[in-house]
Amino acid sequence: VIDQKDRWIGGKTHLVQTGDVLDRGAGSRKVMDLLINLEKQAAKAGGQVHALIGNHEAMNLYGDLRYTTPGEFAAFRTENSETIRTAFWEQESKGATGDAADAARQKWEAEHPLGWFEHRFAFSPKGTYGQWIRSHHAMVKINDTIYLHGGISPRFASVPLSAVNEMIAAELNDLTLIKEGSPVTAEDGPLWYRGMAQDEGADIAALVGQVLATHGVKRIVIGHTPTPGAIVPRFGGKVIVIDVGLTAVFGGHRAVLLQEGDGAYAIHRGEKIALPADTGAGLLAYLKKVLSLEPRESALAKYVAGVEAALASGR
Repeated sequence: VIDQKDRWIGGKTHLVQTGDVLDRGAGSRKVMDLLINLEKQAAKAGGQVHALIGNHEAMNLYGDLRYTTPGEFAAFRTENSETIRTAFWEQESKGATGDAADAARQKWEAEHPLGWFEHRFAFSPKGTYGQWIRSHHAMVKINDTIYLHGGISPRFASVPLSAVNEMIAAELNDLTLIKEGSPVTAEDGPLWYRGMAQDEGADIAALVGQVLATHGVKRIVIGHTPTPGAIVPRFGGKVIVIDVGLTAVFGGHRAVLLQEGDGAYAIHRGEKIALPADTGAGLLAYLKKVLSLEPRESALAKYVAGVEAALASGR
């Protein structure tokens, strides 16, 4: 959907990014800037970019920075960063001096690298990226598919998408609303739930069926839980897990889900492969095709071997 100069050429295509473009690397700001530009370009062409909120977008808004790297803070550094940080330290230390104050300052500066304060302002309600993220949804329905970051747990199975988006927006616009069990931070919330990507058995299959029936859709597309490197259909294609570890931190696999007409395909390292509608021989054949496109020593090989062994044993 883009050319070699990162310009939109997707026409009326809808591009869905399911969140987590932030953290674990130095390029988060560049990725957000790219998506911001593509949103505008796609809209002019009759298409649309849906940059959904993932748990890492939310974490950067409410200040959980445990995965934010020094390089990400450095991307916000300016020629005034030293002055800004010194002013905040002086306010923090209240003019304290001596060896203890010097040691405390060294520790504090390590926790607040240059660019840290600019980063926090940029993600505030008045900051460029804070406003941009808060303008987005956590979940979107396009044609016969629901897209979101984590998954839909039993707690939210019958809740309208609009209501879930309103809950998330309310908490991110007023961080004091975030409590234990809040939709934004809860393990069974739409930004964090992993059941649809990991669980097995009748209960999770029933949940998937309930969600599809409630919303009148055929499938649910989720990210959040990294796969071994392939787009993985579950429950006969009713759930599609698309976090293939595109970032270098998770291996840098190159794949994307393509939906056109009634078909669903994986574009894996440039080759278009139809997704199977079964969890048996069709799934195994698909995974072996994907594996054939991977470099040697791929982590996917172990996963494919496990699927093959499970089918052979009747599991």
